[in-house]
Amino acid sequence: MPLTNSAIRTAKPGAKAIKKFDGGGLYLEVAPSGGKWWRLKYRFDGKEKRLSLGVYPDVPLKEARKRRDDVRELIAQGVDPSENRKARKAAKADRAANSFETVAREWFAKHSATWAASHGDKIIQRLARDIFPWIGGRPIAEVNAPELLAVVQRIENRGALETAHRALANCGQVFRYAVATGRAERDPSGDLRGALPPVKTKHLPAMTEPQRVAELLRAMDGYEGTLTVRCALHLAPLVFVRPGELRKAEWAHIDLEAGEWRYTITKTGTPHIVPLSWQAVEILRELQPLTGRGRFVFPSARSNSRPMSDNAILAALRRLGIPKDEMSGHGFRAMARTILDEVLGVRPDFIEHQLAHAVRDPLGRAYNRTAHLPERREMMQQWADYLDRLKTGAGVIPLSR
Repeated sequence: MPLTNSAIRTAKPGAKAIKKFDGGGLYLEVAPSGGKWWRLKYRFDGKEKRLSLGVYPDVPLKEARKRRDDVRELIAQGVDPSENRKARKAAKADRAANSFETVAREWFAKHSATWAASHGDKIIQRLARDIFPWIGGRPIAEVNAPELLAVVQRIENRGALETAHRALANCGQVFRYAVATGRAERDPSGDLRGALPPVKTKHLPAMTEPQRVAELLRAMDGYEGTLTVRCALHLAPLVFVRPGELRKAEWAHIDLEAGEWRYTITKTGTPHIVPLSWQAVEILRELQPLTGRGRFVFPSARSNSRPMSDNAILAALRRLGIPKDEMSGHGFRAMARTILDEVLGVRPDFIEHQLAHAVRDPLGRAYNRTAHLPERREMMQQWADYLDRLKTGAGVIPLSR
């Protein structure tokens, strides 16, 4: 006699599992614990087999009968339902293992150890926010160029064109990794070259004319703020590092006797050496009695456990009356790069290496942190002496054009 919903609801467990048959091999198994499972008994190739069809009440009677009929149809077609289920599970697992998100996270895990933490965080957050929700679950080998373009255009359409370009580049890295590991045959991101509008480069404001630099240096001498900010302001043109690296400078990384500042570049996670001129050492010795017992050379005014604000030098420049469209904290790098090359005639590769840019020798090998260190030390002292002459009004030579 077929089962009824009422009979299923009121079925009581016993000391042993109880089977209540419905028909066509379908039955409800009531466990001693009270759990109720749908089972299907069938024969295939002369062997009796059983298949689980779900748990009651998640799978009601009507749905259990439908699943039974679907299984019976497979048997009629000569397909073993148990083997069919194993094959589908394997395909699903394979699909998950080769999804874009799975491959992307594997690629990230392999490479992120060599990156600065902040750089890695930006990449994985960009992928998780802008890419995974749309194609993360797709088999990476099936993602095509139009589909990828639609995803990055979502980013472009919200006004984040630069982020769209970076996301596309990250996707290209993931696809190339998939090709290398046998999960995809090609990188579709290459087909999208030129599909996004180009990013208009925004040059940060910088003073590069010697006459204007001289005026800036004299104005900086008149700064009346805190000693910490004043020293940071005066050190910035002498070392021309990235603003974030200057404000996060640590005493443990500075050797005043050797005249060196050694730290890890935030952007690339690689070691770097900044030779310190005697003028730079003098500034640091002035500040050392005030902040030398703490971690940071330029601590926050509110807490010695944090570096000073990233707006501290910008605010100081504004207080001096320097317009924001003329100079920024990052502008000291452009200032040094331009004048060292065009006025002082320093070899460009020395300058680029000191700026911590990616520089290679004629054989294509990347310079290490100690490459041309004596020459760079001489360059940094030459630069500091030149700035002193500019400030006193001597040695102002127009830029060569």
